[in-house]
Amino acid sequence: MLMKIPILICLALLGIGMQAQEKDLSIPEVDELPLSAQPAGTLARYWLKVGSDAQGRSVVVPVLLVKGVDPGPVLGVTAAVHGNEVNGIRAAQELCERTDPKSLRGVVVAIPGLNPQAITRLVREYPDGEDLNRVFPGKAGGNESQVMAHAISQKLLPHLDYLADLHTASFGRENSLYVRADLQQDTLLALATGFGADVVLDSREASAGSRTGGTLREAAATQGIPGFTVELGNPQVYQPELIDRGVAGLLQAMDVLGMRSGTSESFPAPVVCSRSFWVYTDQGGMLDSVPALLEQITQGQLIGVLRNAFGQEITRYYAPASGVVIGRASNPVVRSGGRILHLGIIAKMAEE
Repeated sequence: MLMKIPILICLALLGIGMQAQEKDLSIPEVDELPLSAQPAGTLARYWLKVGSDAQGRSVVVPVLLVKGVDPGPVLGVTAAVHGNEVNGIRAAQELCERTDPKSLRGVVVAIPGLNPQAITRLVREYPDGEDLNRVFPGKAGGNESQVMAHAISQKLLPHLDYLADLHTASFGRENSLYVRADLQQDTLLALATGFGADVVLDSREASAGSRTGGTLREAAATQGIPGFTVELGNPQVYQPELIDRGVAGLLQAMDVLGMRSGTSESFPAPVVCSRSFWVYTDQGGMLDSVPALLEQITQGQLIGVLRNAFGQEITRYYAPASGVVIGRASNPVVRSGGRILHLGIIAKMAEE
C-alpha cells in the first residue's frame, strides 16, 4: 500500500504537468485578426476561422503575428496555398522564430498553411478538386474553394501593405529558387533582385489586378498591395538549404522595407528573365530530361529523349529558344502534353 502512494503522487503530478502543458499550448480561435489589440513587441499565435466543414466544425488556418514596437509596414507571408508546398510552411515558421518583435518596425503576418484541408490530405488541390490559387478573390456565395478564397481575401489581405507568397513545384517537377514579380515597380524590383534567388522572372500580369478568378497575388494587387511570389524548390519535402535561403531572403525583404535595422546580407546577382514558358511533349512515354536545373541552354540544344515501354526511342526534343532552366520534369512518366522543362528567356537575350 505504501509503495502505491509515491506512484499515485507521481501520476497526479504528471497529470498536473500535462494539464499545464495543454494550457500553454492552447491557441485562441479568432474570426478576425486582432492586429490592433495585440501588444507591441510580441509574437502571438492564432487560429483564424475561414469556414466550416461538413460536421459544422471550424476550418481554421494558423497565423503567426509578430508585432513590432515601432510603426512600419505590414508584411504578409503566405505558404501552401497548394497543399503539397511544405518548404514554404517551414520558411514562414522560421522567419517568425528569427524575428525579434522588440526590434521590429511594423508587423509580420505569416500564415504557414493557407490550404489546411489539402495539406492534411497530402494533395495539391482544395477538397472540391479546384486549384485554390486560381479562384481568387473568390465569392461569398460560390463553391467550396471560392468561399475559402473569399474568406482569405476579406480576412487577410486588407491588413497587408506587402505580400510574399511562398510556393514550390508541383508533383512530378522540380524548381530552382526563383522569384516572380513586376520588375517595373521599383520596390518590387528591389525586393526581387535582393532576395538571393537563383532566377528573377519579370511577371507583370499579377500586378494589373484586372482579372477575376486568379491568384492570391492578383487579388492582392486588386486591393493595391504589391506582392511577389517565391518558388522554393520541390513538393512534399523539406529541403533545409532552400528553406534557409528562403528565410534569409525574407529577412532581406524586411530590410528593404525598413522593418529591421542592421547590415543587409549580400547575395550573388540573380539571372533576370523577361519571360518564361514550359516546353511540352507531343506524345506519351518515358522521358529522359537532359538539362539540369539552372543550366543555361542554347536554341536547338537537346532537352529530352522520349522512349516507349520497350525502351525504343520515339522522338527527341530540342530547345525552341536560348535561356535558363528554371524548372524541369522529375517524373519520367509523361502523357501527350507532358512537361519537359520551364525555360526562362534571359533579359539581355530578349533585348538583342
